[in-house]
Order: sequence, then structure tokens, then C-alpha cells
Amino acid sequence: MRRFRFGYQARGGTPDELRDQARRAEAAGFDVIHTSDHVSPGWSPTLPLVAMAEATTTIRLCPLVINNDLRHPVLLAAEYANLDHLSGGRVELGLGAGHAFTEYAALGLQFDPPAVRKARMAEAVEILRRLFDGETVTYDGQHYQLADVTVMRPVQAHLPIMTAANGKVALAHAAQHADIIGLTMLGRTLEDGHNHEVRWEAERLDATVAHIRASAADREPELNALVQVVQITTDRDAAIRELLTELPSLSIDDARSTPFVAFGTHDEIAAHLLRCRERWGISYFSVRAIDDFQPVIERLRAHDAS
Repeated sequence: MRRFRFGYQARGGTPDELRDQARRAEAAGFDVIHTSDHVSPGWSPTLPLVAMAEATTTIRLCPLVINNDLRHPVLLAAEYANLDHLSGGRVELGLGAGHAFTEYAALGLQFDPPAVRKARMAEAVEILRRLFDGETVTYDGQHYQLADVTVMRPVQAHLPIMTAANGKVALAHAAQHADIIGLTMLGRTLEDGHNHEVRWEAERLDATVAHIRASAADREPELNALVQVVQITTDRDAAIRELLTELPSLSIDDARSTPFVAFGTHDEIAAHLLRCRERWGISYFSVRAIDDFQPVIERLRAHDAS
């Protein structure tokens, strides 16, 4: 069973605050710091990672996640290979198929059906892997055509690629090509273009993980969950019941077991994540809280060391 890894998704702020978040996350024991990728007045996904790399020494750097439709894979490979050199070999690349239709409309871009966006991302992952591995790439796909392309090779012998995937075809491809799979378990994008219906039923996640394992053959991709809410409380059930007022389609048993929220005392949250790892093999958890989550990291590190 994989040891735990923990990611912190930075929440914006001034340049100094970004650097401070990175230093605090590193000191708190996080393994990875994340950015996000949205068309907004906030930070872009990549340049803040340069500043945060310079402010730290060990924490790894991973956008969670780049919208594949907004970046050509060759330019993305070159940029993140550069970042790997600038950071001393600390980069992981997170990639998603895009979902915020409002952002596509703002940019005047066509918002293709999910199957098309996922197929385009699958091709991009294959191209990125070959470029990161130092190949000169010629590629004749449905979405990308390349002729004798080479980019800077990363410092790392194998720069990890994460894909945030959903649906059987996309998950099967991720199982065969990605190093890390970001489990989203989300449904339809809602009218605001950002929030989603949730599909956090435990049995659905059972089936999803079984499909990944069957598709992976002899590979063992790392499984990641972005924890949407971390709430420290002495009344876990009350917090879960409050969540259900916002997500009435979710049963209380599924809300208690889902890896995508973490309610309770630090001990209860640590026990919850241990159960998630045991049941689903999820060992990499990303959160948006440093101080509240640090004691959970300490407990789980001690468990892995025992």
C-alpha cells in the first residue's frame, strides 16, 4: 500500500502571501503545492509556481489542474520542463479536460462535448509523456499533428503526469498512461460554470476504482482526491448533516465515507483517511487548509512510520 502524500492548493493573495503559503505548507509537512487554472482576475497556474519554488526547497509543484484545451501540449511540455529545471526537479504536471463552459464562452472558444474534450486530453497526455521522456515526437492524431518535435528534457528521469479524469473511457486511458489519477466523481457542471453535481456514492467509487485497476493491468497509478471541505469539529455528525442540506441527493452513509470531505477532530479525520486508503487505495489527498490539516498529517505520518 502506498504511503500517504498531501497537497495544498494555494488560495491566492499577494506575491508575498503566495510565497508565505508555500513556506508554511512545506513546514507543515505537505508534499506538494498546487495552483488552479481559471479565467479570472486571480493568478495563472504556472508563474506562481516559479515564485513558490524559489521560496522553498523540497515541496513539489503541481497545477491542479491545467485546462488542456487552453494549452498546446508541446508548449506545455516545454514550459514544465523549464520549471523542472528552475525548481531542481520538483515538478508534477496536472491536466484536466476543461469543464467551465462560461470560460470558453468568455474566450470565444468552442466548448466541445465531454467525449471530445477527453479524447483531446488523452492525445495530449501521450504527447507530453513522450516529450518529457526526451523523444523527438511525430504524431498524427485526431486532435494533434506533430512533425519531429523536441523540447528541453526535464531534470527528473520521469516527470509525473496527473490526469483529472471521469468516465470509463477517460479513466481507462488514465490508468494506462498517467502516473496519478485525480478522482473527481463529479457530474454535470451547474449553471455558474464552476460547481458540479456530485457523485460521491461509495458504491460508485468502488466501481470506479475497480475499473481503474482492471484497465491498468500491471501498472499502479497513484490515486488522488481533492478534499473539498476540511472542518475541524467535535460534532462530526452535525457537520455531515449540515452538508446534506446542500447535497440532499447524498445519503448520510455516503457522506460519512466519501474521501472528498473531511469533518471531525484531527483524530477522526486521520481515521477517516485511513479508511479511504484501505477501501479505495487513495493515498494522495489535496486540501485547501494548512493549519487545520497539519495535525492530521502528523498523525498519518506517524501511522505510516509505525
